[in-house]
Amino acid sequence: MTYQPVPVFLYHSVSAEPPSWIAPFTVSPRVFAEQLDLLADNGLEVVPLRRLVASLRGGPPLPARPAVLTFDDGFADFHSTVAPLLAARGLPATLYVTTGALGGLSWPPESASLLPPAPMLTWRQVRELDLFVEIGGHTRVHPQLDALPRQAAREEIEGCKARLEDTLGHRVDAFAYPHGYNDRAVRRLVEEAGWASATAVRYGFSSGADEVLRIARLMVRADTTRDRFLAWVRGAGAPVAPFPERTRTRAWRGYRRLRAGIDHPYPVLPTPAR
Repeated sequence: MTYQPVPVFLYHSVSAEPPSWIAPFTVSPRVFAEQLDLLADNGLEVVPLRRLVASLRGGPPLPARPAVLTFDDGFADFHSTVAPLLAARGLPATLYVTTGALGGLSWPPESASLLPPAPMLTWRQVRELDLFVEIGGHTRVHPQLDALPRQAAREEIEGCKARLEDTLGHRVDAFAYPHGYNDRAVRRLVEEAGWASATAVRYGFSSGADEVLRIARLMVRADTTRDRFLAWVRGAGAPVAPFPERTRTRAWRGYRRLRAGIDHPYPVLPTPAR
């Protein structure tokens, strides 16, 4: 069966001068603005993530050509750069924050954040943004959830939700897996914690038949060319969910678990100099 592709775009930092460790996953403000204009010029309607989630749960159907914008981690440039560009175009978005990294630089790790140094949002800025975009959770310290012991993963998933809801004063429903890493056991913990949806990466399109706790996203990186982005806008260049987990994904999880089991976890992110 063929499903209509829904591009759920994943961004991290939008900056002209990002820290070196996040630079490969950063787009410049100029490129980001061009990409937003490409969505409009090609007739895509940017909808809130919750509208996709409602459709996946049997609610109202999506428009003919929808797209969703998501942002991971909680970099400070979301407040200074991204939010104004979205507001000028009237576009919704979901911002997934790593709660332990908020409040300034994400290192040294008084907050236990595993993210290397970068300017991060403050809690005051998150509360301001909560008026205009959907705030979601991205764990407390950004671990590889599928390589953690069950209780440690539960604490990350539940603790993040409790911190956000306590600070914002309302229910927070959207969750994103750090690095996109998840498995069946992690997804079960997410569901048990009360999250209504969860996004992975998967390097594919979502669809009206996607899995609500493993929504596929397309990661926009520094090396994402205009032609590649335009192909995604036109519904081409990537698989459409639902699709089975790739063999290499399972193998990669097994390797990372092996490393974690011998107390030498794979360093997904660079270790800051001390």
